[in-house]
Amino acid sequence: MAPKQRFAFFAFLLASLALLGAPLPQPLHAQGTELLPRGTELSARFDETFGTELRTPQTYEAIYESSFEQRIAELADGSQGRIGVAAVDLATGEEIAVLGDQLFPMASTSKIAVAATYLDMVEKGQFSLTSEWPLKIPIRSARFSTVAAPVREGSYMQAIELIELMITRSSNPATDALLAAIGGPAKVTEWVHRQGIEEFSIDRDIATLVRDDGEYDPANWIDPRDAATPRAMVRLLQGLYRGDFLSDTHRKVLLGAMSRTVTGQRRIVANMPEGASVSHKTGSLNNTSSDIGIIEYPDGRAIAVAIYVTGQGTRLARERRIAAIARALYDGFDAKARLRDNDGINWTSAPRTGG
Repeated sequence: MAPKQRFAFFAFLLASLALLGAPLPQPLHAQGTELLPRGTELSARFDETFGTELRTPQTYEAIYESSFEQRIAELADGSQGRIGVAAVDLATGEEIAVLGDQLFPMASTSKIAVAATYLDMVEKGQFSLTSEWPLKIPIRSARFSTVAAPVREGSYMQAIELIELMITRSSNPATDALLAAIGGPAKVTEWVHRQGIEEFSIDRDIATLVRDDGEYDPANWIDPRDAATPRAMVRLLQGLYRGDFLSDTHRKVLLGAMSRTVTGQRRIVANMPEGASVSHKTGSLNNTSSDIGIIEYPDGRAIAVAIYVTGQGTRLARERRIAAIARALYDGFDAKARLRDNDGINWTSAPRTGG
């Protein structure tokens, strides 16, 4: 069917649905499970209206390829709020995901991309790690009173110090200092998109994001601003870990800072076994908690994980869910590795994250 014919057909179809009183889909309203493809939903509406045979699945029972997938799906149950998970084995590329392609609020997990964008600009000779920038201290203002929240300049600090504060302690004034130096949130989004990662967008500085937090409940609503999919964040981590996006020197600066993160002690790191190491970045906003990072096994294997949890009643409950999912991912990928024939794979040669 030619594009014009296809457009005319769907225009007729939508008009027919409207005349018959069929409700049209609300594209940004989040569902508790993976959304049906738009074509499937539209076909179902067509079938209901015109009496043709239903083309939607006749059963909605999930089919899992392994007990590992089933366990992650059970832990990521969305009955009390959306939960998005993505993880990839950095040696084999094997991936697992739940709502991996649905947008979630990044909160402070976006700070990894801010650091990476600045470090890329250092590599291009635009800045240096010793360049000094002023902290951006928020000034109290009413929610939504201005497009951007007002800030004042604080102490000047070297970029390497700002990166350390932004990642290890999730400092918002340090983040906004680097965002201002880079040229604003859009520059970070552009850098991420240039790496081939599309489902990612930073739209506001941190002062504005925090001041205006709470406009939507992320447990059941998708706000496309300052959001990314779990799969997008895992791809970002994967590229940073493998050295695809930054030189080894600057890769170590970022991953080294992530290995020294002090926030989120009840999240990914909480249930990790002895010998495992975690380099990560946490995020928290209204009714949402998250943690993304690299988990390294004692033998050198590594996985990239992104876990976004909304709802669940309390922040502690969200953090416990993150910890449980992270340990299940660790154990599941470990079990798969032990079952594989590892001939020819030298795990100890994998690049380490230390900075």
